[in-house]
Amino acid sequence: MRGSVKQSTARLISPRASRAVIDVIKFCLLAGIIILGLTIGTERVGYHWQWYRVPRYLWVFEEGRWVAGPLLKGLWVTVQITAAGMILALTIGIVTALFRLSDAVVARAVARVYLECIRNTPLLVQIFFIYFVIAPVIDMNAFTSAVLALSLFEGAYLSEIFRAGIVSIERGQWEAAYSLGMTQYGAYRHVIIPQAVRRILPPLTGQAISLIKDSALVSTIAIYDLTMQGQAIVAETFLTFEIWFTVAAIYFIMTGTISYLVHRVENRFRTG
Repeated sequence: MRGSVKQSTARLISPRASRAVIDVIKFCLLAGIIILGLTIGTERVGYHWQWYRVPRYLWVFEEGRWVAGPLLKGLWVTVQITAAGMILALTIGIVTALFRLSDAVVARAVARVYLECIRNTPLLVQIFFIYFVIAPVIDMNAFTSAVLALSLFEGAYLSEIFRAGIVSIERGQWEAAYSLGMTQYGAYRHVIIPQAVRRILPPLTGQAISLIKDSALVSTIAIYDLTMQGQAIVAETFLTFEIWFTVAAIYFIMTGTISYLVHRVENRFRTG
């Protein structure tokens, strides 16, 4: 009886679980060392931690209800910009990838010029160019300018990801689709794209995370996103370490959540 209990316990503690526990312990030790180093360093420069003042910039209780503070309001703006930018970037990426794979010389030339212009100039310069040069001409506000700049920048990289995924599909899949009487559009929609999506999910996740982090640059054109709200609070309160650590933690939670969800989708594809 005791032998069977030991065997069942050994099965429960699999090598993967033991490695996960060891990784968690290592992470906790590393985090502890970093926190200890920061504490010692700030004490030497005479900085006094005031974490108790941070919650009021996340949420406050007013008139019997919870009200979002500046950081959560900035987070909502960041989420809006990221969501709109990602949808538009996906559209631009797919269209540009199809242009690159097209037989039309003009379409390939347009896609090539777009890619070279975007990939060889800094994102900050693109944001300034759209906001200060293009936006006044077509009467575009700062939010739309930020979304357009981010989507054009990320769309260039997404197009190469889509193109690589489409090219990686075996030629026999095309021939099978055509043999069933499908048009090129039908082959893309029902055969090629569904298979390509499974292969490009990891790099797509990386670009989505990059978009979240790059959205911090829109604070340079007076958009009160999460980063801009953090700057305003630090300028007012001088809570430099506390506020920026909080802002970094919020960004980390956002990117970590996306990574986790995409990982679940990948597992679903594998089991499916």
